[in-house]
Amino acid sequence: MTCKLAVVGGGSTYTPELIDGFARLRDTLPLTELVLADPDAGRLEVVAGLARRIFARQGHPGRITATGDLDAAVDGADAVLLQLRVGGQAARERDETWPLECGCVGQETTGAGGLAKALRTVPVVLDIAERVRRRNPRAWIIDFTNPVGIVTRALLEAGHRAVGLCNVAIHLQRKFAALLEAPPETVHLDHYGLNHLTWELGVRRGGPDGEDVLPRLLAEHGPRIAGDLRLPLPVLERLGVVPSYYLRYYYAHDEVVEELRSKPSRAAEVAAMERELLELYADPALDTKPELLARRGGAFYSEAAVALAAALLGDPGGAAGGPGDGGAGAVQVVNVRNDGTLPFLPDDAVVEVPARVSREGAVPLPAPRLDPLYAGLVAHVTAYERLALEAALHGGRDRVFRALLAHPLVGRYTAAEGLTDRLLAHNREYLPWT
Repeated sequence: MTCKLAVVGGGSTYTPELIDGFARLRDTLPLTELVLADPDAGRLEVVAGLARRIFARQGHPGRITATGDLDAAVDGADAVLLQLRVGGQAARERDETWPLECGCVGQETTGAGGLAKALRTVPVVLDIAERVRRRNPRAWIIDFTNPVGIVTRALLEAGHRAVGLCNVAIHLQRKFAALLEAPPETVHLDHYGLNHLTWELGVRRGGPDGEDVLPRLLAEHGPRIAGDLRLPLPVLERLGVVPSYYLRYYYAHDEVVEELRSKPSRAAEVAAMERELLELYADPALDTKPELLARRGGAFYSEAAVALAAALLGDPGGAAGGPGDGGAGAVQVVNVRNDGTLPFLPDDAVVEVPARVSREGAVPLPAPRLDPLYAGLVAHVTAYERLALEAALHGGRDRVFRALLAHPLVGRYTAAEGLTDRLLAHNREYLPWT
């Protein structure tokens, strides 16, 4: 059996994390060829060199190639993983700063900055997906590109074989497993909502129908969990669930805005970190992922990606250590078409939920009834995502304004007007309709 996987955005500093997972978990996903595609030839050469050394050190027999030719990269690929950032860290820096001028959170995937990223990204991803479909219509597209929910919805509405992936669920699952002193594959999450807008309604031992130990986790480790989320412990105690760390932008909006105004942006920190990482990657003696990479973000991304790719390609291997069982038919947290899973949402919405994944795709598990406290916010953001996708697909100042006005982190017409002006001014080179 041969298995070819292409990574679009292969020059990312994330890539060695992915490569390390492919090497360690080769029995779960037996790759014969891995192609790293990126238009930045210099950066790609550095990352690909380290990738080959990691494979060699761990004895992986697969071949790693690097190319700037997207068509060649995806030709014959069984799966294509998208991890691109249109505009790079410079665009992210802008996304994180100009919203603050209007008193709104500046963040790369949430709020006005997230809309800017979606507008830049969706057309590029759809072009890539069409090129994949022309060369191999049966290839799976795994989208790790933010904003994952909107990008995945764009792919699905265009008829592509796509599943969205985020590392939030596996990050929390690994934390809970450590607190429980349990093997990660035995811990399953009742993880429901939208990408970057989810709550852990339960933490189950042994399987999706196992004992819910979330009350025990909150009772025994509440202060630590609250500290990681940077939310007050009484909030978690009153909710009785664990929100993702992105919910802090909603639950503590004004506090977060003041914090962001008082310190360098995360984009600036990441840009400096990337420069240091690329210097490390260029060292021909380095053949493992450096410790600094853990601070870059994307924890456990590789385990989640391996588990998802193995299940979609029908590999019968065992657990990959993700938030499911690994292998074909595994239960994993993914971004997938709603189709009645959350009955208060349209069928064509994209939700982030546990699903059983196989060669046929991802089928969500039956969902519990979502408390109105969470369902209301999910419905609100889903409406925004619909408007955001319309703006990304069709352009127009009015569509951008409507999407911003609909977002619960904006919601005021004066703020929406100011944000629209700034978004368009900072993104003209990426928006041909402006």
